[in-house]
Amino acid sequence: MTGTLKIAIAGAGAISAFHLAGWRAQNDISLVGICDPDLARAQARATEYGIPMVFQDMADMLDKTKPDAVDIITPVGTHSDLVRQAAARGVHVKCQKPMTPTVAEAERLIADLGESVRFMVHENYRFRPHYAEIAHRVQAGEIGQLRHARLTVRASALNAYPGQVPFLLNRQPYLAQFPRLLVFEVLIHHLDALRAILGEMTVMAVHLDRLNPDLQGEDVALITLRAHSGALVQIDANISALGYPDLPTDRLELVGTQDTLVYDRDRIALLSQPENLSLHDLSANYQACFTGAICEFVEGLRHARPFATDRLDNLKTLRLMESIYHMAGVSVG
Repeated sequence: MTGTLKIAIAGAGAISAFHLAGWRAQNDISLVGICDPDLARAQARATEYGIPMVFQDMADMLDKTKPDAVDIITPVGTHSDLVRQAAARGVHVKCQKPMTPTVAEAERLIADLGESVRFMVHENYRFRPHYAEIAHRVQAGEIGQLRHARLTVRASALNAYPGQVPFLLNRQPYLAQFPRLLVFEVLIHHLDALRAILGEMTVMAVHLDRLNPDLQGEDVALITLRAHSGALVQIDANISALGYPDLPTDRLELVGTQDTLVYDRDRIALLSQPENLSLHDLSANYQACFTGAICEFVEGLRHARPFATDRLDNLKTLRLMESIYHMAGVSVG
């Protein structure tokens, strides 16, 4: 595709601000319309980002703006229907994660669409500069053959001190009703990033727990996986941990046959060279991963190259996430 790309935006919620900032950073892009059931919310985003047309209905928006592609930033239960609406009109799709609530629904959607349009899932952790750097350094052989990986994730996102509202529940109150929560909503990001760094993995053991009694789903997870390369992989996550920041902070230790690479919050270093720190601005990296995913979509359209998180690749992440729930005895239907 050449020339200016016409892009429509479906969804004007909190996360849309990061998407729109990413679109504004692209060259030769025209944002032609935005829709949301809450028209006032859509109008506010349109005013902020100079989008000329506002709608409540995506089908109406697509018919009137005739975009090249649509960025779907809506709740997961709406994804399948909205993607089908776009594909029926020959409009390429970038859709927020998770692709669909279940693997079975994702498989049906992918089969029904076939090759009718390009379809990328906005799974952006692998585009975070620190995770992209780790993937590059591991694949460049800095630690030799990986033997053991341990990822620790901590946040107070779903819990708070008395009298306070947890950060994520203030921003997205519907999350309290999710029967599948931490793995489905948060760790799916980390699973995709680990796939980009370590390759494919198989789930070996799972323990899920809930610290905040006001939640329907889990906020703690201990997961053991085996990479197809043979490495043992462990994930220890708790996002109701009082005293930690609102947003997840990660520590990833990668033990290889030649060295150990450690990422801890905002720094990366080989243990043999602790003075050679690679420092990251996590606030900047948060926006950078949205912008990076959008750049991947734009460049993929313009140069007819595969998306890193194409729907077929992302299906592997979705299957890995769902297999964790199966191992834990949690229904996904």
